[in-house]
Amino acid sequence: MLAAELDLDEAAAKRAGLLHDLGKAVDFEMDGSHIELGSEIARRYKLDPVVINSIESHHGDVEPESLIACLVAAADAISAARPGARRENIETYIKRIEKLEEIAQSLPGVEKSYAVQAGREIRVMVMPDSVSDEEMPLLVHELCKTIERELNFPGQIKVNMIRESRYSDFAK
Repeated sequence: MLAAELDLDEAAAKRAGLLHDLGKAVDFEMDGSHIELGSEIARRYKLDPVVINSIESHHGDVEPESLIACLVAAADAISAARPGARRENIETYIKRIEKLEEIAQSLPGVEKSYAVQAGREIRVMVMPDSVSDEEMPLLVHELCKTIERELNFPGQIKVNMIRESRYSDFAK
């Protein structure tokens, strides 16, 4: 309907809208996000580049290359925000958030972790005496792999690891 209002190719918009979450049909049985899996399937079956870009860009991972891709992202956001769209009950949600923080806390050198943005991001504070700047990239990568292995979650989780050193003294 949005495409019709903008005089865009309605058939292409409908295809893109229907197939943008194609990867969700197989994400439980294959490695990768629903975006990666969906775009891979779309390429394999030589779907229209507008459909492929709509799949890749509807969560902002890739820049949209057409108005149709922008409309798909907007329609997806509208649909996700409607009452009842997220069927996850509060107990399951809390368990997932707690598990996310627990996974982060299990790493050596982690002082505290906070799941934020409804579990779409985790902020992890490490002890500067235990974790060096050089170790940070490896540790954050290890955490991402552990989260992927141990936790079932929709979309993606941004992992921010923070190492902060503070120094103080007194002037007399």
